[in-house]
Amino acid sequence: MDLMTVDSKQTMSVLPQLVPDAACFRCDVCCRFPEADSFLRPYFTSSEISDAVTHGVPESCFPNESGSQVDLVKNPIGEGYFCPAFDSTSGRCGIYDVRPLDCRLYPLALMWDASGREVLLGWDSKCPFMRDAPSSAILEYGERVAPFLADETIVKAIVAHPRLIGRFQEDVIVLKALPHLTVRLGPKRVDPQLRPLTLSDAPYFAEALERAQVIRHDTPAAFAFPYHYIWSSLLPYWWMESDHTLFLFAQSPDGWFMPLPPLGAGPLDQAFALMRSWNGSSPVSRIENVMESQGRLLERDGIQFRRKEGDYLYPVEALAALAGDHYKSQRALCNRAAREQTITKEPYRADYHSDCARLYRRWAEQKRRGNLDQMGKLLLEDAEMAHALVFQEHERIGLSGTIVSVSGNIAAYTFGYWLTPQTWCILLEVADRSVPGLAQWVFRDTCRTAMAQGAVFINAMDDAGLPGLRAAKSAYRPSAILDTWVIARIIA
Repeated sequence: MDLMTVDSKQTMSVLPQLVPDAACFRCDVCCRFPEADSFLRPYFTSSEISDAVTHGVPESCFPNESGSQVDLVKNPIGEGYFCPAFDSTSGRCGIYDVRPLDCRLYPLALMWDASGREVLLGWDSKCPFMRDAPSSAILEYGERVAPFLADETIVKAIVAHPRLIGRFQEDVIVLKALPHLTVRLGPKRVDPQLRPLTLSDAPYFAEALERAQVIRHDTPAAFAFPYHYIWSSLLPYWWMESDHTLFLFAQSPDGWFMPLPPLGAGPLDQAFALMRSWNGSSPVSRIENVMESQGRLLERDGIQFRRKEGDYLYPVEALAALAGDHYKSQRALCNRAAREQTITKEPYRADYHSDCARLYRRWAEQKRRGNLDQMGKLLLEDAEMAHALVFQEHERIGLSGTIVSVSGNIAAYTFGYWLTPQTWCILLEVADRSVPGLAQWVFRDTCRTAMAQGAVFINAMDDAGLPGLRAAKSAYRPSAILDTWVIARIIA
């Protein structure tokens, strides 16, 4: 249930305002954005989406009805983009009385500090009025607003929609810390070394992998920074170093677990002790993606092992050629796509973000209309945030992307990374399912490109336990399925 209840809306309706209406009507900053995928787009909770739709905002402007940033619309007479609730003729908000919390707060902003550890209240220096207002008035305003943000109904709404807390922005001037939100949103840190996983941690991750000596051509895709970082918008990831060992943790709604075994020679007991201190006796405490070679080292009394679906590893030469009877159907589909369509490709660029996001939603809907079970549908919902993060940060994450157009319109995209100098890992791949053979054409082209750049193997990741995906990946005749293990302590 959405926790933006009637009571919380009433609380926010009496939120004190500093900026006068006359200043807002003269402003040419609010509700306008230079890019379609601006991270400053307002966030709406599910009930705020319902209110906005009731007041005339198209439902299609909200990619996730349970809560999302709004999709912007193109400025019909100039450059840039508008919030779909904004009336450019009058300069007013069309849903002002039911505008979301995100907008009611502005020009104040909720954000994490630079370390990702503490929730802050700040004022946005991009607001022209705020630049002119005396600093004492701004500080006083922050003090007046802070008690509203401590109201339990508002706290519950923010905790239910943590994306209302933005990332750190240097041009947002900090007014005060909000420890009550930090406690409710932040992790329970029993070790002061625990820190959030950020893009700047990629080198430490790479060094830990090298120290652990686990990277080979048949190493699973999970032993790479991008594999985990793209999910950080869905699950908070944290890490620490102890005894020259990197411990990576993820915080799910059910509790804490380790998505990788400790990278180094540090004690396994320490990992389980930490998780037990956070999770109590919950069985959620576990270590995933343990390789066969590591499993032998970790075998001991009191540890149970469970096999996990493995990555599909292929010889790249076979997939680039698709020769012989074994690949007859895939080859025929590739040929059909090439024969019936005008297909072009080019490297992914940031300005393709919106088109690729729309493609993902179209592809996901095509999948839902097919023979997809409930688990598959949930995976599609979770994956949308990961894809969105890749669109925005692919280069900084360490990913290479390609978009494929059919008759000039983006119809597919693929992103991947070098797991080793000879193994290319396909992390994301989406192709419009209404174009026969396009998915097979994109996969073959990706393999050909990787082989030209020195790849010997293609890692296509696991099948997520989905029967249809398992059948499709098996049909390409993998040379190996890189099974891993999940280990947990036996609780007496």
